[in-house]
Amino acid sequence: MSNIKEGMPVLARHEGDWVGTYTLVDTTGKVIDSYESHLTCQFPENGPHPYYQINRYTWADGKKEEYEFPGIYKDNKLWFDTERIDGKAWEADDSIVILWFAYKTNPEMSLYEMIYISPDNNNRARTWHWFKNGQIFQRTLIQEQRLK
Repeated sequence: MSNIKEGMPVLARHEGDWVGTYTLVDTTGKVIDSYESHLTCQFPENGPHPYYQINRYTWADGKKEEYEFPGIYKDNKLWFDTERIDGKAWEADDSIVILWFAYKTNPEMSLYEMIYISPDNNNRARTWHWFKNGQIFQRTLIQEQRLK
């Protein structure tokens, strides 16, 4: 098995901390929700997972959520299998990573995410397309900057 950073060089550019905003919209573009984020993308050299991500979300009313996503690398893809999701990510080109995942508690619901990283590796633009029973029902628009 190859090293994840060698096999997925675009993903490797995401290593570090990212802060930004998530805006959830319905299919007409109406804002459903908005919140702040702080994500940490790690490539631990020791341990059971070559990739580890922590997502922290904060809403204006003080609500907070945190999720951890350990990933394994095989077949030139990053694979997730947590209590919450099953998913996989792969590189589309020199700037784009595509992620697909489904929620284990709602198997009829899944999403595709496109993650763009800027050439200077300091900005990301991400979009989630949410599907329920094969029909799109909402989107999440994400803008992030690398925390320095």
